[in-house]
Amino acid sequence: MIYCVWLPLLVPFLAAPASRRLASALPPRQAIWLLTTTAAGLAAASSCALALLIVPGATHLHAVAALGDLLTPLYGGSPDAVIAIAVTAGALLAWCTTRLVRGLQRRLRQLRHAARLAAEADGELVVLTDEHPDAYALPGSPGRIVVTSGMLRALSAPEREALLAHERAHLRDRHHVFTALVDLAALCHPALRILREPLAYALERSADESAARTVGSRRLTARAIGRAALAARASSAGDRTRPALALSATTGPVPRRVAALLGSSTEPRTARPLARSFAALAVAACLALSAGASLQAADDLHDGIEVAQGETP
Repeated sequence: MIYCVWLPLLVPFLAAPASRRLASALPPRQAIWLLTTTAAGLAAASSCALALLIVPGATHLHAVAALGDLLTPLYGGSPDAVIAIAVTAGALLAWCTTRLVRGLQRRLRQLRHAARLAAEADGELVVLTDEHPDAYALPGSPGRIVVTSGMLRALSAPEREALLAHERAHLRDRHHVFTALVDLAALCHPALRILREPLAYALERSADESAARTVGSRRLTARAIGRAALAARASSAGDRTRPALALSATTGPVPRRVAALLGSSTEPRTARPLARSFAALAVAACLALSAGASLQAADDLHDGIEVAQGETP
């Protein structure tokens, strides 16, 4: 356990950059699932590793040893080192847990607020009388598409249809759930923070492709997104009134998204099969290594407890 338990804490520093690189070479929907699965899996494994590191040091406490019927503490090495590791791991786990709980509470408050705003509206489309051009998908049950009168005037009828199709894709595919999962996972391990930006891009690209299929024109969709983003950024009003969980077609690297839509394929042109295969193997190996190390550490800990209880493992 003394070696295996450290791997889930170190693997994210390799797996997160590999996942980011692989996501840039995948179609949007595959990239979304890759990034979300990687973040959730690595966050769970690293949290489990911190919990396992606490146990050996905790068994040096008489109350814990009595509770577990232990004749001796786990790992008879230097008690000071084992206890120091346990205290450090406990502090880190408490810090991560506190951040995770607060993050989850904040997300739930934002979701309830969005649901209240959505419940006050009649119909899927809500038009706000506002000169600032803006449009966004508001999650709820059901969700709503909010668009300002300024944005409607900035686009032609076909462009408005493409923009609404983009926002509708955000609601249908529940993109806010993927954002929440990766954001919460990033609170458990600092290396996972770099997955937020590629996930946001992949979500917008997925909605772009869905809108292009709906209106039957990639060029029209690219033009609608480009004009909507230019109109929104030209206004001095900003996005002060947009709810926190809202997803909008005007966010992110719009020029890059427009260039992807104007390409001949939904696959990134820079994707190299060999590099993509290598990155995929690296990510899969990292996930397997992290999960396997956590399980092995837990099994070693169980064997150590049986020995400390005077039983034959």
